[in-house]
Amino acid sequence: MTEQEVNALLAKLPVLKAEIAKVIVGQETVLDEVLVALLAGGHALLEGVPGLAKTLLVRTLAAATDLPFRRIQFTPDLMPTDILGTEVLEEDHGTGRRSFKFNPGPIFASLVLADEINRTPPKTQAALLEAMQEGHVTYAGTEHALPKPFFLLATQNPIEQSGTYPLPEAQLDRFLLYVRIGYPTADEELAVLRGTTGAAGQPVSPVLGGADIRALQALVRQVSLSPELMDFVNRLVRATRPATSEVAFIKAYGRWGAGPRAGQALILCAKARALLHGRFAATLEDIRTLAPPVLRHRVLLNFNAEAENLTADDAVAELLKAVKV
Repeated sequence: MTEQEVNALLAKLPVLKAEIAKVIVGQETVLDEVLVALLAGGHALLEGVPGLAKTLLVRTLAAATDLPFRRIQFTPDLMPTDILGTEVLEEDHGTGRRSFKFNPGPIFASLVLADEINRTPPKTQAALLEAMQEGHVTYAGTEHALPKPFFLLATQNPIEQSGTYPLPEAQLDRFLLYVRIGYPTADEELAVLRGTTGAAGQPVSPVLGGADIRALQALVRQVSLSPELMDFVNRLVRATRPATSEVAFIKAYGRWGAGPRAGQALILCAKARALLHGRFAATLEDIRTLAPPVLRHRVLLNFNAEAENLTADDAVAELLKAVKV
């Protein structure tokens, strides 16, 4: 790509955020993290109480990116074939021959919303593993490629756990970011009330297409990161492991640490955030900002931490204080 093409592509990112802001009020940190996951080529898990516009955010992103969008509502009776697709028996009326044809499921879209993913049993949750990691689906021994880009956004409710199936650690690790959505501020909530109880708002116009997103994802990997910062990321991730960590908090409360995938995720996300802010080099601020959503689902604490109401976010905060740059 020429410099002019790169600049034209990057100029679309602020416009994309402005289009989404026509519908989504506030939640700038959440929006930045979702866009970072998209640019880095990973997937995101959104957690928040009902009514915080999780589904609306994903729908608005789909409208602003002009990507094929499908929503899957996860329920206890959902089966893997309801997500992946199934084979149907077809008959050629000319010859009378019968053959099986694969009928793709809703996973075959560029932007997929897995709504309330913890409402379905592990058997169905596991149907997403291959799609998230490999970018294809295997059915009856045949691989079926998913479209590119492929971006999965899953949501879950943190307060109602009756009748739910928490995601296993292996599947949580497949999510690049674990995004937590909090309540809006007083001014933001007032703006929501004004904007949603009157006349219809402005329509969202598509800004980025699939080709643009693929180009941006390739550009993310060309963003530079200094050897010192890469070493910092390496030491930060290794410090999450209780067996070898020198951080007192992890020694006392850690049960399991993050694997190498966490370091890869943190570097890619830092590069994506730099590009989102118009920079071609990632900084320490990018790493510190994205450490919580990258590590909070990869650092497991013990029962002592639960008894003292300590969370993975507390562990990440202590790690960022203890690990020197």
